[in-house]
Amino acid sequence: AREPLLAPVGFNWQIAVALIPGMAAREVAVAALGTVYAIEGGKEAAEQIGQVLATKWSLATALSLLAWYIFAPQCASTLAVIRRETGSWAWMAVTFAYMLVLAYAASLVTYNVAVAFGAG
Repeated sequence: AREPLLAPVGFNWQIAVALIPGMAAREVAVAALGTVYAIEGGKEAAEQIGQVLATKWSLATALSLLAWYIFAPQCASTLAVIRRETGSWAWMAVTFAYMLVLAYAASLVTYNVAVAFGAG
């Protein structure tokens, strides 16, 4: 259900799935990508993930994901701290919403510019 929403920024269903656990902590998204691409764990896993993604993703998609994580809402614990420190669910929701919109916009621009330059 999320893939059509994320297709304009170059994300496939595997990336859409990895974004969800990535809210726990950004590094969890890497492990989730390893899982959805069925990569065995171990010391070589990081290198294997890089090799697999290089064959599955275009440069535009990779750049789009980098732009996404520059602006995407921080992990859930950061949002909880915002809630606690501001004493407001509203500020936490505003922070989450504006960062999500910013991440989508940055990814959309990055992906489309990269595709226009032939990296798609």
